[in-house]
Amino acid sequence: MDVLVFGAGSLGTLVGALLARVHDVTLVGREPHVSRVAERGVRVSGAVEDRTRPDATTDGTGHSADLAVVTVKSFDTPPAADALATGSFDAVLSLQNGLTEGELAARLDAPVLAGTATYGARLRDPGHVECTGVGRVVLGARRGGTDPHAERAGKAFRDAGIETLVAADMPRRRWEKLAVNAGVNAVTALARVENGALADGPGYELAHRAARETARVARAEGVSLSNRRARRALDEVVAATSANRSSMLQDVDAGRRTEVEAIHGVVVERAETHRLAAPTNRTLADLLRTWERGRGVRSE
Repeated sequence: MDVLVFGAGSLGTLVGALLARVHDVTLVGREPHVSRVAERGVRVSGAVEDRTRPDATTDGTGHSADLAVVTVKSFDTPPAADALATGSFDAVLSLQNGLTEGELAARLDAPVLAGTATYGARLRDPGHVECTGVGRVVLGARRGGTDPHAERAGKAFRDAGIETLVAADMPRRRWEKLAVNAGVNAVTALARVENGALADGPGYELAHRAARETARVARAEGVSLSNRRARRALDEVVAATSANRSSMLQDVDAGRRTEVEAIHGVVVERAETHRLAAPTNRTLADLLRTWERGRGVRSE
């Protein structure tokens, strides 16, 4: 299969490198990472050890492939979609944080699949990504049900040795992922702790309040996600990724803009449309926005 991975950061590079074991893969990313990949391939270390040779470029326009996998930060979705719209793809799969699939579908002619990924990844150096934990990719039709494009994408991932599930209940899984992210990301980023610090104590309580609020908003949106299920999913991810530094913590450590709007911001926004309160997510969002402004990485 021809695969374009749009967004060669930590997760995109790991997924692209693993897919390149058996597929023709092109990574779209930034320098100096792209040049190193083009020259030497990708070294994968940690929980998975490998070296593969995907193609790499900084130009995301004019491509054609069987599948485009979108792994850019949520706030980069509009320009990514504009670039993808200049190409041709049989299907597009989002493995992003937040609820970005609708924005991609509105801008692209290709079918857009929803996906989640619990593989841990950290870009160590140009051309070198560390797999900090083997997880699973779950993908399927964004509105639920079966989809031949999802089946084909799932097979491609499994053929490359990636733990993959094709699911018919992606609306619930999207919100469950959002509940987990709401519980993990801001708390770990603001407290500067690994995920395992949320297994008990005050971090546990705070994370669970954020996840419960998210589940409540999901139900208002017509998605069947109980508080118990959201909390259980949060506990499972914390246990499985206890040594991981969340993507938001990595952003804060590097002084970069975070995905606060796509995670905590969207929970608050959707809550307001249903006249629900989401005080924990609102507080976490405001603290992160304050940090971003103080660092000069937030303009609005």
